[in-house]
Amino acid sequence: MPWLPDFSALSFVYPKLLWLLLLIPVLAWLKGKFGGTPGVMFSTTKTLAKIGGRRRSRSGDFLTGLLYLALVFLILALARPQLGKTITRTQASGVDIMLVIDVSRSMLAEDFTIGAQRANRLEAVKQVTEKFIEGRPNDRIGIVAFAGRPYLVSPLTLDHDWLITNLERIRIGLVEDGTAIGSALAAASNRLKDKEAKSKIVVLLTDGDNNMGRVTPLTAAEAAKALGIKVYTVGSGSRGNAPFPFVDPFGRTVYRQIPVEFDEESLKAIAAMTGGEYFRATDTQSLQRIFSEIDKLEKSEVEIQKVAQYRDIFPWFVLIGTVLLAAETLLGQTLWRRLP
Repeated sequence: MPWLPDFSALSFVYPKLLWLLLLIPVLAWLKGKFGGTPGVMFSTTKTLAKIGGRRRSRSGDFLTGLLYLALVFLILALARPQLGKTITRTQASGVDIMLVIDVSRSMLAEDFTIGAQRANRLEAVKQVTEKFIEGRPNDRIGIVAFAGRPYLVSPLTLDHDWLITNLERIRIGLVEDGTAIGSALAAASNRLKDKEAKSKIVVLLTDGDNNMGRVTPLTAAEAAKALGIKVYTVGSGSRGNAPFPFVDPFGRTVYRQIPVEFDEESLKAIAAMTGGEYFRATDTQSLQRIFSEIDKLEKSEVEIQKVAQYRDIFPWFVLIGTVLLAAETLLGQTLWRRLP
């Protein structure tokens, strides 16, 4: 009902005093065990019958219950009950991050592992990227995937559940094959250029050499630098040959060692030009360490303010306890009066 207070927000200033409530059942047990001693001895109950009318049923239990209930409310009042809550306001000076993920065919190379299972490069990147996203709840993060051309997976957002859902949908083969690193970096920078954030960064993950697109990687890096965007580059994959899956004429998956071309110098130049760093991930463990390092280098500033809004309601408990005591006394001296 709307007129009832929200007791789910009930708290006590002195909660340890609530232990006094345990004394009430002890008092009830002692009263039941020993009872009271009669004040006047009679040789017969006929005399008592003449003194007053018939005692009402269970009146003594009712009066005792009133007394105990009054004690409950008075003990609760001593603990100082309050209604209200603490409102936490979080002000985050976050980092805007665009993740640029290579989805070219070379990312099918299975030189990574997830647990004890062999995994291709894209699967490993997606798993580590998801943990990175989960560890930065106060940052706006977006994703651009690319092969022969870039495409937007998610714009910058604080809805990280939605972001991870879209990350999981990334597949190899959604666009034409190739490696358009420059175009992908330019697309990510374009998503960051108009944003006001403490820091704007791009994390570029690729395993190949730029061979598609109209923008060269260094030209895109110069544009990113002019926009105040820092680029961290990650080269994914083992050096030299890598195992690629193929389907033989009998429908079986077989692996062949295929040489992988990798332009490491360009990735180093991109990172150096924009004030970022270059990393090389040759397995899942090193990829995890790289993301942890980037996470440490680009920390968000979070200011937490707590505002307490409480209202004392112990006077109501005192009032109810007093009313119950008064009722017990009044009924005991009038309607349910007993001889001593």
